[in-house]
Amino acid sequence: MAPIPWGKFPTVAEHQLARRWLQFTANIGRAPNTVDAYGRAVEDHLRFCTAEGTDPLLVRADAVAAWVRNMLDRPSRRPSKVPPRTETGLANATIQQRLVAVRSFYEYLVEDGLREQNPVRRGQAGRGGRRPRQGLARHIEQAPWIPNEDVWQRILAACAAESLRNRLMDTLAYDGALRREELVQLDVEDFEPAHRLIHLRAETTKSQRAREVAFGTTSSQLFVAYLRERRTLFGRIDGPLFRSASNRNCGAPLGASSWSKTVEDIARRAGAARLSTHTLRHLRLTDLARADWTIDQIAQYAGHRDLATMMRYIHLSGRELAARFHRASTTIHADRERLLASLLEERRTQPTPVKNRPGR
Repeated sequence: MAPIPWGKFPTVAEHQLARRWLQFTANIGRAPNTVDAYGRAVEDHLRFCTAEGTDPLLVRADAVAAWVRNMLDRPSRRPSKVPPRTETGLANATIQQRLVAVRSFYEYLVEDGLREQNPVRRGQAGRGGRRPRQGLARHIEQAPWIPNEDVWQRILAACAAESLRNRLMDTLAYDGALRREELVQLDVEDFEPAHRLIHLRAETTKSQRAREVAFGTTSSQLFVAYLRERRTLFGRIDGPLFRSASNRNCGAPLGASSWSKTVEDIARRAGAARLSTHTLRHLRLTDLARADWTIDQIAQYAGHRDLATMMRYIHLSGRELAARFHRASTTIHADRERLLASLLEERRTQPTPVKNRPGR
């Protein structure tokens, strides 16, 4: 069976059905991060049910709605670096994620014949003449933040003070538009230096699909320098590329949380509070859009199956969109004028016949 850190979800671990469901979720090959998020979501829901004296096997839609209200009203724990829209409540994305997980839990109970229906109502789009139906929580979608040129310069200046390993991680995260987990799980064998390519293995990606991404000249030079330093520190070893240099975990593969802490420190020194491990991915995909890559090409590079998901990652500024609009309008206007000019030439070359008036 797939291993699960049950200590993170004590209520789920004690609940026979919830434990069985989470183990099933892990066994069918869901990513460890997904299993962790699902476990935390159902842990929160079961604790609410316990406080309300409700048995999950008997939960109705109104009890689920009360849980949603509780998540909206509880004190916010979001970091102060991003001013929240309200003083209370979990982030909208967190609530949406928890509803998906709890819906999956109850769907499992329905399939096992332990419940007749799923109490977590699903929203429906208004297609085929049907009236749209809103889900239990309104979906709020915010545009991703990417740094402007001034902030980007400050970020790079802060990165310049980092170790050789961290500088390489920073450039690779941008070049390859890599997720945090994809970055820290890179192996030495995943690189093809001659063509400056990285072969991302399916098991390290969120979509479980292998893909290839490129890296630039700076990353190539940093890669060679880091391999030399790595060999000095840890000897000739294959496997995970990025390894810890701390006294406590010297030589151990670097974890995702360690990279998150590094980026948080860079953000603090650069005065870029909204910088996260995902920002470099957003910036890279936006830059590809600026370079006139097609949506299909960007989606393939990013490893996205859904083009709608891809669109959320691309954040062109209002000025860039306005400039594109004016360029397109100018081109269209020039085409129209050229067609009108052809009509003028037609009149010059072919004299208009004169009709005979009556009485002449």
